Amino acid sequence: MTRRRVIFPPPCSLFSFLASIFFGVFVATATGSEPKVPTPKEWAAKRERILANVQLVVGPLPGERDKVPLDVRVSEVVDLPHYIRKKLTFAVEKDDRVPAYLLIPKKREGKLPGVLVLHQTIAIGKGEPVGLGTQENQRIGVHLVERGFVCLCPDYPSFGEYRYDFTKSKYKSGSMKAIWNNMRALNVLSSLPEVDAERLGCIGHSLGGHNTMFTALFDSRIKACVSNCGFTSFPKYYGGNLKGWTSARYMPLIASKYELKPDKMPFDFPDLVSALAPRAFLAVAPLHDDNFEVSGVRDCIESARPVYAMLDAKEKLKAHYPDCKHDFPPESRKIAYAWLDRWLK
Repeated sequence: MTRRRVIFPPPCSLFSFLASIFFGVFVATATGSEPKVPTPKEWAAKRERILANVQLVVGPLPGERDKVPLDVRVSEVVDLPHYIRKKLTFAVEKDDRVPAYLLIPKKREGKLPGVLVLHQTIAIGKGEPVGLGTQENQRIGVHLVERGFVCLCPDYPSFGEYRYDFTKSKYKSGSMKAIWNNMRALNVLSSLPEVDAERLGCIGHSLGGHNTMFTALFDSRIKACVSNCGFTSFPKYYGGNLKGWTSARYMPLIASKYELKPDKMPFDFPDLVSALAPRAFLAVAPLHDDNFEVSGVRDCIESARPVYAMLDAKEKLKAHYPDCKHDFPPESRKIAYAWLDRWLK
């Protein structure tokens, strides 16, 4: 009788590993045959399971009945040399408006790609990517509008001008609240006469990095995205100590229900990267990032490659590993912006 051996995947949650075995992704015979990858139909079923399991942690995604008119209100217009900056708010649900900045290039022909730019953990929130902060490396919205993208930069709940009381929230997590807000922000972008709604992207640093991934996971209108310093596999996040993910701003059920233990989590980031396929995803992961350990990022990327290959999208998955700390230096930005150029222009 031929004995079978299991080739273990890169470190990830026990759930992800068992699910992968179930779909035959990581199983090979002792004869040395190539690992079997799922069919598109099998993968579609697994992807739905991933989305369902993410919602076990972040709470259910609101539906169409939860939408209210966007009611965009502009409170300030600033005419800058190369672009117009508008300060605005838009409605995401009853009695809840998200503050944001909209950047529109002055020089344009026809409709332009639109990008949702998500800020890091910083008090001024949306002000940082539009150049009102002090960090040149984080002026992402300014850099992109000067390259010809229309950029919408919203506040994450409880940052910037967005006063949000999580104790009164109907959401199970701040993460799901942010996902919903970002999906409504994409509605704003899509509605603009300057924007081609078929060419939408998303980019963010740190908090904005994983916020980008979560949003793209649930909104397929995002055709290309970049996560800078945004994630690592749960077992390699501070040695498996998941406390940093558990504030009301993020995913408190990781503590109260899943006991801060990676092996009890129903999803992990290898699942999320795979579930972005076949859309374009670039991970920028510095070698010396103290927040998100780089080998865990490598694990996630390698775990997702068979799915991207199966969907004939090998070129749409890429990682860049700069020799720096938790930052977005010029070399990384050059690669990230070229990535958005490639897939959205």
